[in-house]
Amino acid sequence: MISLQDKKAFINWFLENYTIAKREAAWLLTYIASNHQLLEKAHFVEDVQGLPKSIQIATECVTMTPFKFYKNNRVTPDVETAFLDIRSNPDEEIYIGLFFKNRDQSPEYATILEGNPMEKQKLIKDSLLDLMAELVLDHSIRTHTKEKLYQEIDQALADGDKKRFLLLTEQLNLILKEENK
Repeated sequence: MISLQDKKAFINWFLENYTIAKREAAWLLTYIASNHQLLEKAHFVEDVQGLPKSIQIATECVTMTPFKFYKNNRVTPDVETAFLDIRSNPDEEIYIGLFFKNRDQSPEYATILEGNPMEKQKLIKDSLLDLMAELVLDHSIRTHTKEKLYQEIDQALADGDKKRFLLLTEQLNLILKEENK
């Protein structure tokens, strides 16, 4: 968890050291930095894609769209729309993606950077899907193996092959015992 003081100090540092491509976006960051409730809900992330409510701000030193506001799968380049939404909904989490020269090498940026919560949810979902697929596959293999053993046991009985019958029933009993654990 990043402290409010650290977030505020970072925003001030950022505004002092970089020129934001869209001046109104600097005012928006200043507004967020001046409001403890908004700072608490603000999270700096590397990628804003797929997040419920986010802003993307670029400086003049990078070639990107200067400003984008994302909310509920809608995008606008209008800073005023973002400001009105943030001011009207101070209890909503807001994710901020800043794009500036050498951001990957900035220790100031690294100290306030948080992970994308949607990535964590996706990892959990993917892990659960992998586990479910593994369980289904395991069940299918076990069912197929049992059916094959039953057929081979029947054939051993039909052939009168006692040795093979005992070997196959022992294998089947191991599988059935494993299932009952």
